[in-house]
Amino acid sequence: MRQERLTNALQQALADAQSLAIGRDHTAVEPVHLLAALLRQSGGSVRPMLSQAGFDLAGLEGELEAQLQRLAVIKNPTGDITISPDLMRLLNLADK
Repeated sequence: MRQERLTNALQQALADAQSLAIGRDHTAVEPVHLLAALLRQSGGSVRPMLSQAGFDLAGLEGELEAQLQRLAVIKNPTGDITISPDLMRLLNLADK
């Protein structure tokens, strides 16, 4: 993944996803963190696009919250966090 090729909105969403993961003491930043961050992004395009496509946004947010609650938690968080292999794979595919 080449960060310079990411849009400002995606860079901000990744930072928000990282903050979400750290705030919940998760072991890594996962795709679910990124999707949650994209949905919460003020002025972003993901929420309106999904809404226009007919997605149940409240249901999606509820499922995302359930998924976030199932993720592993660090007992003694240090503030250091990594990108999960799944999220890295997703970002690399998007970079193609």
